[in-house]
Amino acid sequence: MAKNKILVVDDESRMRKLVRDFLVKEDYEVLEAADGEEALDVFYAHRDLDLILLDVMMPKLDGFEVLKEIRQTSKVPVIMLTAKGSEEDELQGFSLGVDEYISKPFSPKILVARVGAVIRRSNRESMEDLSVDVGGIHIDPDAHTVTVDDENVVLSVKEFELLNYFVENQGIALSREKILNAVWDYDYFGDARTIDTHVKKLRSKLGSKGVYIKTIWGLGYKFEVDA
Repeated sequence: MAKNKILVVDDESRMRKLVRDFLVKEDYEVLEAADGEEALDVFYAHRDLDLILLDVMMPKLDGFEVLKEIRQTSKVPVIMLTAKGSEEDELQGFSLGVDEYISKPFSPKILVARVGAVIRRSNRESMEDLSVDVGGIHIDPDAHTVTVDDENVVLSVKEFELLNYFVENQGIALSREKILNAVWDYDYFGDARTIDTHVKKLRSKLGSKGVYIKTIWGLGYKFEVDA
C-alpha cells in the first residue's frame, strides 16, 4: 500500500525537521518547502498530496495566499500552523477552506494524531459516493443506509462508521486500540469496552450476518465473510 504523502511548509528548518521526523516515524512520506512560493511549486509538481501542513507567517507568500491559490484547483486537506492563535486569523483561514488549525507551540504527537484524523476523515468523505456490497450486506455511504438481504437496518452513527471500517479492512485482525483511533479519532478518551458494546449491538442488528464480525481473543476483531 502506498504511503500517504504530506507537504510540510515552514520557513524554520528546525521546525520542518521536527515535524518530518515524527511523520516519517509513522510511515508517512514527507515533502518540504521553506516559503510560500516553494510550497506552490511542490504542490503543482505533486498533485497526489494527501495533506498539507502550512505555516501562516512565511516570506514571499504567506500561508493564506498559498491556501487561496491551492483552493482554486484542489480540495487537498490543509492544516495551518500559527503562532498567533487569533480569532481573526482562524476565521480567515476557515473562510479560505482550511481544514484545521494548530497553534504553536504544539505537541508533535498531537500533531501526528490530528494529521491521521484529518486524512481518515478526508478518505471517508471521498468514498461517500461509493456503495459497497459484501456477503448480503449493502452499504450506501451517501444515503447513510444499510440493508441486510434487502431489509433495511437502522444503525447509529458510530455503528455505521464501525461497520464501514470493518468492511474496508476485511480479513485484517484489528486491535481495539486501532479501532478506537480509526472510528473515534485521536481525541476519544474512553476505553476499549465501548468497542465491545458497539460490536455487540452491531452484530445483533446485522442478524445472521453478525457472524462476519469475528472476535480475535486477546486482540480485537476481524470482519470476514464466510465462504
